[in-house]
Amino acid sequence: MIIDSPRAARARITGLSASAAAMVVLVSACGGTGGGSASSPKNFSYLTNVENTTVKTALGTLSTGACAAENKALPLKVDTVPQTGLDQKLQLLAGQNALPVQFAAGNAPALTGQLYKSGKIADLEKKLKDLGVYDQIEPSAASTIKALYGGKLEVLPYEYNIEGIFYNKKIFTENGLTVPATWDELVSAAAKLESKGVQPFSASGQQGWPITRLVSGYLYRSLGPDALKDVADGKAKLTDPKYVKAAQEVADLGKKGYFGKGVGSIDYDTASNTFLTGKAAMFYMGSWALTDIADPKQNQVGAENIGFMPFPAVSGGKGSIDQYPSNVGLAMTLGDKTFDSKVGNWVKCIGKNYGSVALKDQGSISGFKANTPVKDPNELTTQVRKTIGESKQNVLWFEALFSTKATTVSQTNAASLASGNMSAQKFMQTVQDALSSK
Repeated sequence: MIIDSPRAARARITGLSASAAAMVVLVSACGGTGGGSASSPKNFSYLTNVENTTVKTALGTLSTGACAAENKALPLKVDTVPQTGLDQKLQLLAGQNALPVQFAAGNAPALTGQLYKSGKIADLEKKLKDLGVYDQIEPSAASTIKALYGGKLEVLPYEYNIEGIFYNKKIFTENGLTVPATWDELVSAAAKLESKGVQPFSASGQQGWPITRLVSGYLYRSLGPDALKDVADGKAKLTDPKYVKAAQEVADLGKKGYFGKGVGSIDYDTASNTFLTGKAAMFYMGSWALTDIADPKQNQVGAENIGFMPFPAVSGGKGSIDQYPSNVGLAMTLGDKTFDSKVGNWVKCIGKNYGSVALKDQGSISGFKANTPVKDPNELTTQVRKTIGESKQNVLWFEALFSTKATTVSQTNAASLASGNMSAQKFMQTVQDALSSK
């Protein structure tokens, strides 16, 4: 269960590649090496976006509880800025050589990597190992971070989400369906539901990314976990036949009416409501949806009647059904030059305690292990937490390694793909052209 509002969660997930232009200026302002604020900071200063209340609330709880001693030695000082102004704020601070001890690292993973290379961000894997708390990070969270940041642990997993298909157990039972293990079984189940007058899938074409998540899901299952990394590295193109096939499979779902009517005009809240009121059988989404599922005012189906399944396998594919798409929200990182022993003590305390505090007080699933037993609000949350704990290798989402331009092009054209107004070939060509023009 994620404490942030669905709108805040969506802003994090869809905004990961936004504002890259401002970040380019930030990297330039940082210079080539060194930087950050002066050594031996006076506070455990922390800058985050105002929309994200989860992390700052948990850190505040730690400062008066498990990490009280660390806070006395180095007091927590939280500053916030609207996410739309975050990159500009970081640019200003970098230009003044005054980046805080800990900060939201900006919206573009590739550019965060440049900050790391310029000496602004600490090598967190080394730091955590030196502090003896690297094992407090879930392996799947570490895998996700490294996939995003060129093999480096450049950020901390204060938030961690996996993605899959939530489904209505009651509708499945009433229609004699079992959980699909393969894509063909999923399509067959959708056909049966449609024939019985039940909308198979609820999705937001207006946001776009819930559609493109299905494309990448098929790609990862058919071509393996490096499918989109190969595109980013120039080893493959989205216009290659095997990549176009993935878009075609999703387009076929729309052509058959499996997303319902007017998918292009459906926003996230409407899509979620459609599923939670029992008007659709399945809903591809991330684990942040557990917040709405646990809310009886929104969930008229009942949490006990909702299950969670991985994106199904593609027959003959190279991917594995236990490789879940995942993300770490808006990344938080620490400066290299300000990482002294007092900061280290804070980070060590965070590593040991953050997971339990965030889960207990806010119902927020993070990439830190929860060392203190916490009662979940429902069995579904327990299932998702168990899945996260057992996951060893995860994959990313469709636009994770794209440029800002390509991300925008992909998400704005997704509805046309799902509604049949744009062919799979044209969709992939349009996105590839945007990638090639960066």
